[in-house]
Amino acid sequence: MIDLKLLRDDPDRVRASQRVRGADESLVDALLSADDARRAAVARADRLRGEQKALSREIAKATPEQRTALLSRAKHLADEVKAAEADLAEAETALRAAHLAVPNVVEDGVPPGGEDDFVTLQTVGKPPTIDAPLDHTEIGAALHAIDTERGAKVSGARFYFLTGVGAQLELALVNLAMEQAQAAGFVPVIAPALVKPEIMEGTGFLGAHAAEVYRLADDDLYLVGTSEVALAGYHAGEILDAGSLPLRYAGFSSCFRREAGSYGKDTRGIIRVHWFDKVEMFSYVQIEESRDEHQRLLAWEREFMDKLELAYRVIDVAAGDLGTSAARKFDIEAWFPSQGAYRELTSTSNCTTYQARRLNIRARDTSSRDGKPAAIGPVATLNGTLCAVARTIACLLDHHQQADGSVYVPVALRPWLGGREVLTPAGG
Repeated sequence: MIDLKLLRDDPDRVRASQRVRGADESLVDALLSADDARRAAVARADRLRGEQKALSREIAKATPEQRTALLSRAKHLADEVKAAEADLAEAETALRAAHLAVPNVVEDGVPPGGEDDFVTLQTVGKPPTIDAPLDHTEIGAALHAIDTERGAKVSGARFYFLTGVGAQLELALVNLAMEQAQAAGFVPVIAPALVKPEIMEGTGFLGAHAAEVYRLADDDLYLVGTSEVALAGYHAGEILDAGSLPLRYAGFSSCFRREAGSYGKDTRGIIRVHWFDKVEMFSYVQIEESRDEHQRLLAWEREFMDKLELAYRVIDVAAGDLGTSAARKFDIEAWFPSQGAYRELTSTSNCTTYQARRLNIRARDTSSRDGKPAAIGPVATLNGTLCAVARTIACLLDHHQQADGSVYVPVALRPWLGGREVLTPAGG
């Protein structure tokens, strides 16, 4: 949720954020109105409770003659307090609903517009020149690495098997990603793929994004689309020691997405699928550190792309394509020769305090020694994909294909693939 103090002090900034997102500005006014109504309800309830306490003291001192009238007044006042508390509960419910409806306030400098209005920040490497390139589906079939036909037979469209060297590639990529993350100070985590509704809502993946999420109705649990969800919920309801920040986790989990609205897009292969595995970086930091941490996450993603020897570009995602929780997002898109295009492989988002407020994650600053109570406030959360495995395998096969049908293995991956320098249709 956004900071209500920011809303009260500078509502025009929040309205401007909605405009560059292409979102509904009236949601800001609805939130302001709900905030005013809740504060008025708090004031009324507090005033009536104060009157009730004062009257109780008066009754205790009253004479028998005075007591009858005062007790009658007390009964009437008790009814008023009860009604005021009911109104307050209703106002708090309305405020939360209005609060949840407003996405994060975008960072200054984010490009306005939608999906196609991104800004390219840097292009790295030279796309390979390949005559009549095959796509990853054809290469994967020749290597006996990807089997989408049996995936569809067993589970339906947009499912697959990774077999033989395909399965080995997944394990190699996960090991390489986890090795890099641990070296950078991330705590490796195997995260649950099922979470409670309040955790899914807290990370901002319900509401406008609910159509993308699988729900197990009988258990009231959700399948995650990224381990970001579980890692954000890891410290839900906790007060962290500010001195322990940053806290960094590298989560591995299976991920599930309904891909609603993607009919006809990437129907071949394993680029856009309902299930895949992923290594996700997640950081808890002080608010003032969030922008620098965002750049660090991007640098770690770029390091991984460089290890895979891929040509790629870094883009600054436009406001209308940020999603609910992000204030800013950078994507890395790698070159797919068969498509003659850059396609997203990784993404990193600065969610500022948006998720932490929803999940009630705060930090206590114990550094002060002047006798004042330690300050407690929300933290910032950030996430960054280090390796979305299926899509990365698709890119490796496509990008590193050779004229003889083999696939070049990047040097960094070779230790995890038995030292192999190439993958061949014969399995060599």
